[in-house]
Amino acid sequence: MNAKNLSERLKKVAFYVEKNTVLADIGSDHAYLPCYLVHTGKITKAIAGEVVKGPFESAKNQVAQEGLSNIIDVRLGNGLEVIKEIDAVQTITIAGMGGPLISSILETGKNKLASVDCLILQPNIHAKAIREWAMKENWNIVNEAILEEQDKIYEILVLKRGKMNLTNKEALLGPILMKDKSDAFMKKWSNEVSEWQRILDQLEKTTLTEEVRQKKEELMDKISLVKESITS
Repeated sequence: MNAKNLSERLKKVAFYVEKNTVLADIGSDHAYLPCYLVHTGKITKAIAGEVVKGPFESAKNQVAQEGLSNIIDVRLGNGLEVIKEIDAVQTITIAGMGGPLISSILETGKNKLASVDCLILQPNIHAKAIREWAMKENWNIVNEAILEEQDKIYEILVLKRGKMNLTNKEALLGPILMKDKSDAFMKKWSNEVSEWQRILDQLEKTTLTEEVRQKKEELMDKISLVKESITS
């Protein structure tokens, strides 16, 4: 992967970025995504944020090599603290982290979202945490995608401002994804059910404490919820 040839998951994130938006890519790693978006003519201004010095230096070097230092500003900082009011950021992308961490970054940096009208988020796991945060903070899911790449399955969520109410099932599976029922969706949730069933079988062999009882109940509820969706 490089700045001109992204992975499939990052290409899908890039696909949802609106033309001429002011972008902040948080946890930008090598800044491949903003570089790609400039090269393809989609954006003309971006911030690439990194919290760790090594990846920050890698991103700075990458942007310089691409000749884009006047367009992409690479900044060192934690989460959304790299964004300044004067930037007038309209779109934030966060890819390659867990859902709870992405939610935490957004929650901690809520005061940086005033000018932002689109969030494009690609959690590696636990997308449910993002959907729950979005409901609480009045962000609405306008698009979702799911894809398999190198034996891993990734979800992508596109949020715009607006009220949203999700059922437990929709928060877990994704309101759009559960309607589409793509091959990647079916594979992901079949695998999850198998794993939950394996854990449940192990719990059957342990002493029934209150904690174990609650865990079993939680797993059975999730298995039932998912099976209902993937078999209907």
